[in-house]
Amino acid sequence: QVHLVESGGGLVQTGGSLRLSCAASGRTFSNYAMGWFRQAPGKEREFVATINWKGGTTYYADSVKGRFTISRDNAKNTVNLQMNNLKPEDTAVYFCAGSIYSSISVSSSEYGYWGQGTQVTVSS
Repeated sequence: QVHLVESGGGLVQTGGSLRLSCAASGRTFSNYAMGWFRQAPGKEREFVATINWKGGTTYYADSVKGRFTISRDNAKNTVNLQMNNLKPEDTAVYFCAGSIYSSISVSSSEYGYWGQGTQVTVSS
């Protein structure tokens, strides 16, 4: 069984930074792409960032491009999301997701495994 556990969320002021981490277990981590999604209150879950199995290809939502960086360490079975210059509209529960494919994907339907989520709150 695959387990994804996020950490690193919290409360930060506008312009601040946070680093989210996701620890994976239960399958060969390095074979699959990983992603981050978020869900704000009253809104649908949305794509944030994705990284392919090897870590050489990444893709971001336009809303976070240039501010967020996704990375992975296949030796440690972890994927990270460095979030800089945070804005109040970044406030959401952030979910780590494990793809069923090795290449990047922005569609939640291509992710078969999800963490429990971690809250990020950006105050104005």
